[in-house]
Amino acid sequence: MSSLSYIRYENPIELRQAIRSGQFTSTTSSQCPQYVQANMVILPKTVSDKFLQFCQSNPRACPLLEMLPAGTYQPRKLAKTDADIRTDVPKYRVYQNGELVEEVADVKELCKEEMVTFLLGCSFSFEHALQSNGIRIKNVDENKNVAMYKCSKIQCPGPLDNVTLVVSMRPIRNDQVELAKEITGAPHFQKTHGAPLYCGYNYVEELGINEDLNQVDFGESVTINQQTETPCFWYCGVTGIMAAIEISKTDKVTCITHSPGYMFVSDIREDEDIPQ
Repeated sequence: MSSLSYIRYENPIELRQAIRSGQFTSTTSSQCPQYVQANMVILPKTVSDKFLQFCQSNPRACPLLEMLPAGTYQPRKLAKTDADIRTDVPKYRVYQNGELVEEVADVKELCKEEMVTFLLGCSFSFEHALQSNGIRIKNVDENKNVAMYKCSKIQCPGPLDNVTLVVSMRPIRNDQVELAKEITGAPHFQKTHGAPLYCGYNYVEELGINEDLNQVDFGESVTINQQTETPCFWYCGVTGIMAAIEISKTDKVTCITHSPGYMFVSDIREDEDIPQ
């Protein structure tokens, strides 16, 4: 069965309400076209500076959209209306000492007063722009989550050791690759990863991804026609989850993240500046 809901929401407020009530539990790919979606990390204030430094060292993978003060769970920049970061993501992951301990639909009981929230740009935000220009999004067509991979050859710079870059992959028709680069490379999409890191079939050598693209690390694999399509790899905010796991492991703390593909959907349109 498809992992994507057949219900398509156009309004972020309605989607967040459906998530909060438990009516919507699927990945948010293709939901609320034209609105910015965000990866999410919640961790103790004692380690928040370390995570912030990581984001600042990796702006393409972890573009920081908003940082909420400790104990605050209502986004001020990304939500113009009622929103609660503890209930408005379809699925959360909880890590303790670097280990995944549970996936839940609500983290109100886990969010303590000293915890800080980070919201990072997500490539789901530019899917509608690609589609509007005639580029098909394979995971949307196949009702799946996007395919995501760890890049064993790319270690992220900054204050943390052993954090591997994660990328998302979308097969793009050969004659549309340059168009996809141009669209996602637009200035207003820099906050959601920008143009692809790499397009082509030499991804094993260039990125350190398994040769078999069906072997995803996160999300779901999609079909790809090697004669007519080229795999394009974008920086992915799940890199932030990898950083949170490393912090949870080394600092012996509990960290909460979104589950890959299950994002926070904002009230900010894709071409709109985020309030400062």
